[in-house]
Amino acid sequence: MFSIDIAQRRARLAIRHRLVASARSSDPVDIARSMVVLHATDPATVFLSVGARGTDLTPADVEKALYDDRALVRMLAMRRTMFVAPTELLPVLQASTCDALAHKQRRTYGRYIEQAGVVDGDISSWLADVEAETHAALLTRGAATGVQLSKDVPRLRTQIDTAPGKSYSKPTSITTWVLVVLGAEGRIVRGRPNGSWTSSQYTWAPVETWLPQGFSPLPAAQARVELVRQWLRTFGPAPITDLKWWTGWTLGEVRKALAELDTVDVDLDGTPGLILADDLDPVPTPEPWAALLPALDPTPMGWQSRAWFLGPHAPALFDTNGNIGPSIWADGRIVGGWAQRPDGEVVTRLLEDVGTDTEKLIDAEIARTTTWFGEVRAIPRFRTPLQRELTA
Repeated sequence: MFSIDIAQRRARLAIRHRLVASARSSDPVDIARSMVVLHATDPATVFLSVGARGTDLTPADVEKALYDDRALVRMLAMRRTMFVAPTELLPVLQASTCDALAHKQRRTYGRYIEQAGVVDGDISSWLADVEAETHAALLTRGAATGVQLSKDVPRLRTQIDTAPGKSYSKPTSITTWVLVVLGAEGRIVRGRPNGSWTSSQYTWAPVETWLPQGFSPLPAAQARVELVRQWLRTFGPAPITDLKWWTGWTLGEVRKALAELDTVDVDLDGTPGLILADDLDPVPTPEPWAALLPALDPTPMGWQSRAWFLGPHAPALFDTNGNIGPSIWADGRIVGGWAQRPDGEVVTRLLEDVGTDTEKLIDAEIARTTTWFGEVRAIPRFRTPLQRELTA
């Protein structure tokens, strides 16, 4: 069996993920394409992920790509996770993942509404009517927040208790549910946030006006093949379990997509993996490099099996839900963590000895990250043990 060692995997990571200086880009869309998608659960992650891989870029360049050029689009996709994707990938994500997600979420919300007993008649028809009315209201407004739409569509203010009788019970309106389903179906789009690039309070826009060029639908099977191909190009070689985890699909769906691609079985230091058949040539070892990657960056979140770049550092850098915090990288492995303090200072801690030359590279990345933040202070969406210590 063809073998690929850790050193080669780290070399591919450095170059294909644009973390080594010679591979960085001045185009936010190009950077997003390199990663397939950018993780966007925390809005700041998108901007910091681009900043870590960019040259001569500022947050304003990312905002331009998102909201003016609309070459990037924010959407709920794999594993019901928020991503920012190149707009041309939208048909692939829609057919491979989002259509099924919309169906699942509508079914889940419908059960909650039925259990609450607040609607007479067929729940599916009632919910479809609310969705249509919300979409029409958004077409009229052009752009709106959920609060504004709930004033136009009174049924959005319907209160549902999803955990009646529980101590944590809290009735909530169905506004977010309806917007999530419409977004997953590709009928509406998350637009500009109400605030800085770290804000998660978005306005919504109908896809008809946000992307007037539209997009041609794809068969789901074809879309899955294309998404798998792109993932293998960026994250391969890798075990099939990593691909299954990243996509959130069933193992059968993953295997069916792989069957349409020309792949080669490889040995990854004792673990079976896959690689595209035209990607066997080794990648040259890059120059020494360092990077400060944000929480939930797409590089560490690209694989489920992370020992080959994470080492023993998971307890310090991950929270109890499996979210990775800000990490320091050197030559293809994680060597520490970082955080931004309330006064704006970027503080770090190395978890292993890296040598003087690497420390100088890390210092340069600290300066780049500090400049990228400017006057903005990013409030973490979750806290990891090391991040807590650094900001105490």
